[in-house]
Amino acid sequence: MANDMAIDEKLRDEAAHWAVRAGDPAFDDWEAFTLWLEADPAHARAYDAVTAAVDEAAACVASSAPANDDVSAPPRRRRPWLASAIAASVAVVGAVWAFQGERRDLYTVATPAGETTRVTLDADTRVDVAGGSAVEFDRKDKRYARLAHGQALFTVRHDAAHPFEVRVGDERLVDIGTVFDVASDAGGLSVAVSEGAVQFDPDGADVRVSPGQVLRRPAGSDAYTLTRLPAEQVGEWREGRLTFEAASIEDVAARLSRATGIAYVAAAKGEGAVSGSILVAPLRKDPAAIGPLLGLAVRADHGRWVIGAR
Repeated sequence: MANDMAIDEKLRDEAAHWAVRAGDPAFDDWEAFTLWLEADPAHARAYDAVTAAVDEAAACVASSAPANDDVSAPPRRRRPWLASAIAASVAVVGAVWAFQGERRDLYTVATPAGETTRVTLDADTRVDVAGGSAVEFDRKDKRYARLAHGQALFTVRHDAAHPFEVRVGDERLVDIGTVFDVASDAGGLSVAVSEGAVQFDPDGADVRVSPGQVLRRPAGSDAYTLTRLPAEQVGEWREGRLTFEAASIEDVAARLSRATGIAYVAAAKGEGAVSGSILVAPLRKDPAAIGPLLGLAVRADHGRWVIGAR
């Protein structure tokens, strides 16, 4: 029974969500709305129930208010469901306001592996997006970005009244007058700073990452490390160079693939640690050259290059 109630609650929330969105004059996602309605007859019933409850509650509220010349009218006996219907009406109306107030006008800049692009947000703020990466921006707020996956270098004009914010999954980064590099992939999250500072998770861990530092947090972990990093290495991928320091082979393969557009894969999980600095351009001509450069075993396998420890 408890599980059924949870399902009903979830369905009612979904229906209320669509009621809020469809009530917005700017709503244009009718195809997705129709697919949701047609996916299950219960969806349409739930949507009808939510909208009917809102309409009826609003009508009852209006009709229950006494006219100015009818102050002696006896109070009406409300039906048991009226209070919850009114509550639903208030909740949906409130949700409409919240949804419209918080809604962002997002667009995504995505790059194929092996290519980079630059997004200029204003005269003093730009974002370099690495290969095989995707970043969301807000047309209404040029002080916001979300790294969906991959890597990006942020060169940000600091504004104490409206700091630049970067979202990475559930994490929030806030600039303090900054040039900083953010990477997020299967291996985890890293934030490296060359100028200014970044406040990592200001509402939680609240860690300051200063110039010449890199914060790393492995995937699936809340623990992080804060270590030194030469400032000149921050964003060096823009000039076609990659530097590895005690990196796992999986991390090396992922970064090589993003930078070159060549499919590198790790021979086995958990192998490492790889250190060294390389130029990317020669690998485009000879993908196997990564072997002697970093002391790795390399072999071709159906269009991929498998790298592993020697």
